[in-house]
Amino acid sequence: MRFHTMADPVRYPGMTTEELRSTFLVDGLFTPGKLTLALTDLDRAIVGGAVPLGTTLSLSNPEELRASFFLERRELGVLNIGGAGNVTVNGTKYPLARLDCLYVGRGEQAIEFSSEDAANPAVFYLLSYPAHAAHPTAVARFTELKGTKLGTPETANARTIYKAIHLEGIRSSQLVMGFTLLEPGSVWNTMPPHTHQRRSEIYFYFDLDETSRVIHLMGPPQETRNLIVGDREVVLSPPWSIHCGAGTRNYAFCWGMGGENQDYSDMDAAPLSTLR
Repeated sequence: MRFHTMADPVRYPGMTTEELRSTFLVDGLFTPGKLTLALTDLDRAIVGGAVPLGTTLSLSNPEELRASFFLERRELGVLNIGGAGNVTVNGTKYPLARLDCLYVGRGEQAIEFSSEDAANPAVFYLLSYPAHAAHPTAVARFTELKGTKLGTPETANARTIYKAIHLEGIRSSQLVMGFTLLEPGSVWNTMPPHTHQRRSEIYFYFDLDETSRVIHLMGPPQETRNLIVGDREVVLSPPWSIHCGAGTRNYAFCWGMGGENQDYSDMDAAPLSTLR
């Protein structure tokens, strides 16, 4: 399991492009036929990808966790961005269509991933945080989620936000998770930006073709930098950093948060006039 150590806002201004990318960007998570994990000291979050083909993939118990099993002290969110698949939790199978989201609570031991069709495999994005309590495993079906529309075509940020794991939806210890879909012709996400000192946030970008990119803006509002992000890549955002961006075309991204506050609206605005 790879490990990403976060930089603080003192070290951050002097980092090179490669240092920024190796610290805040996680790539290479989605290899056909494999399950890959990366751990960060940012609220002890783990991100991962599982692309099962003809055989089932099992969630391992990395030595770095010093746990009896992966979810002994953790909870897990799973978003399927591929073909039809299944997540089996302690023998109970949960079918997941594209953009269905599954929450798996603390204490569940055997977690397995499979695809209905190896020619059109499921692609599971995994996000895990430590958990102080056990909550029931539950599914948020895309067809049942009520999206919130924001932005306009005139400002190139018409988008729909879908909340899956949150205070008014699937309950958790600290994980908050959902995704945003941008309309054709719109490219800006989370603009104007914000920070939130009470929790970290992780962006997983997807639905980009091979030639498209997102310019992800990060850092303190008065000292921003950028990361050039491709399809199925993840950006780690510490509490002191904004997290927004613009793409060369429309795209989608999964947002996930962990920390001491699950209130989705708990944000510290960073007006555009203050950005540098």
